[in-house]
Amino acid sequence: MSHTTHYHQTLSFEVFPPKKEDEFEAAYEVLNKLSALEPAFISVTYGAGGSRSKKTIDIASYIQNTLHIPALAHMTCVGNKKEELMNVYEELKKANVSKVLALRGDRPKDMTDEQFESRDFAHANDMIRFLKENTDLEIAAACYPEKHPESFSLEADLRYLKLKQDCGADFFITQMFFDNDDFYTFRDKTLQKGITLPIHAGIMPITTAKQIGTTISLSGSSVPKALADIIAKYSDDPEDMRKAGIDYCIRQILDLKQVGVDGIHIYSMNKPKTTAEIVEAIK
Repeated sequence: MSHTTHYHQTLSFEVFPPKKEDEFEAAYEVLNKLSALEPAFISVTYGAGGSRSKKTIDIASYIQNTLHIPALAHMTCVGNKKEELMNVYEELKKANVSKVLALRGDRPKDMTDEQFESRDFAHANDMIRFLKENTDLEIAAACYPEKHPESFSLEADLRYLKLKQDCGADFFITQMFFDNDDFYTFRDKTLQKGITLPIHAGIMPITTAKQIGTTISLSGSSVPKALADIIAKYSDDPEDMRKAGIDYCIRQILDLKQVGVDGIHIYSMNKPKTTAEIVEAIK
């Protein structure tokens, strides 16, 4: 019997809401295809500055009520006062959505220093504590195997993570990472800190060379040599690049599953075909 059988590993996906109203049809089509892969939940990102929060809830509602898959709605606090957060909670409740991913969120471009300094929630853990005291939501929180881009050190980051656990978070989802050793080192450190919550590994398939420039630089994730070599080798050949990127992602996930990770959370980039190829290969 393999040692991996002790773990109940969940598989989940992240999607983002469409930017324009007329793109909703296509978004629902993407969700229908993703739901056929039977994820444990699907998370829905939140538009920058909260402008798209209604779209987040619309998409989450479709996942929850039409597809009957648990939806995890991203919730940010950087631009929200307490009453605004409670309004979002009421909207989620109406939509039958009971899970959120609690994030600080990026500071909106039009937010003044004064507004930023006087915000109700300085950090995600402040929001987690508030939500635990005032709602019945199940709360996921983010973690960063290579430390948060703004964080002083991994040590400081781990203290915050412990705080998120102490404030009532239910589980963690990592920022994307491309080197499993970084994740394993991070996981050992969380255990030393007394962090016992499940940690779902956030994995993003890199299927185009340009993703490296946009997505990864924003996330603060580093690119290991093995992945950089693939991009260098196939950057001029989109089809081979896609194949090699998916293959890299599959190998990464199979290794994580074998070591016994709590969950795999695929950043699907709203691409059901790519996601299906990966899911098929990791069963």
